[in-house]
Amino acid sequence: MIPNPFASLRARYQRWWQLRIHFTDTTFLTQRNVYILPTAPGFMLAATLLVLLVASINYQLNLGYLLTFLLAGCAVVGVHVGHATLRGLNMHLIAPEPQYIGANALISIQLSSTRKTTRHGIGLGLLGSGHWAWTDVPALGSSKVQIAFSPTERGLQRLPTITAETRFPLGTFRVWTYWRPAAQLLVYPRPEAHPPPLPPGQPRAGGSSHSVVQATGEFDGVRAYRRGDPLKLVVWKKAAKADELVSRDSQQAQRHELWLDYAQAGALGLEAKLSRLCAWVLLADQHGLDYGLRLPGLEIPPSAGEAHKRRCLEALALC
Repeated sequence: MIPNPFASLRARYQRWWQLRIHFTDTTFLTQRNVYILPTAPGFMLAATLLVLLVASINYQLNLGYLLTFLLAGCAVVGVHVGHATLRGLNMHLIAPEPQYIGANALISIQLSSTRKTTRHGIGLGLLGSGHWAWTDVPALGSSKVQIAFSPTERGLQRLPTITAETRFPLGTFRVWTYWRPAAQLLVYPRPEAHPPPLPPGQPRAGGSSHSVVQATGEFDGVRAYRRGDPLKLVVWKKAAKADELVSRDSQQAQRHELWLDYAQAGALGLEAKLSRLCAWVLLADQHGLDYGLRLPGLEIPPSAGEAHKRRCLEALALC
């Protein structure tokens, strides 16, 4: 396949152009960062006006002159209205939530306008994606737009370049801008689809030697359900088999520590081990267990709750 020199030149030009744009989470659009060029229908309109003008001159058609200059005037007004649709608009990025590899991450953008008229037909999308999210910004108001993209690497990732455009009102001119957000997205490892059971719990100092988690993934130390027990302590597997509600004995559980250890994640590669540990963290949190995480050079002591889960996932993402 013969490479396209124009495509290569265009890609190099876009890279050079993007390097000139500063990273920022809030941008205000002015005549210095809003650009405008004719679209394909715009070039067709220009060709039509040229033909009408030549025909009017050749046949001395007064109505032809009127139609030609009327259409030309509409096109000139369209340039001003289209450029003013983006000019003066304020765009603010809302910090994105952490996401897993392969899942859709949402970029939320707040569009604010101080103009006394509505701004119509504004589209936002990732540069080069071809997918757009369209909105109208009300007079003296704001509008929220969400753009989705799928991260492919874990860790802190730069958000892709965003472009905003409009072809309002006639579609004959494209008005656009580029924006490089400064915020970064934290990407967690992809959880293993079918992980093995959680590793057995380790007895605390002075505790009994029985495990909280058996090799089958079920729990020791269960008792009959008592009114007021948290739902996260209910062992639903045993409840389904015994046809009665049973709960984990929290006192028994406190005598053991569940450690999710990188060294015990199997003979796998780095990314596969992190995926398994990620799945174990989610599984332990789902069952309401206290668990700790051991990684090379890092140890997070056992705890539970949403904050602890996020801390463990962040450690896995940045490992």
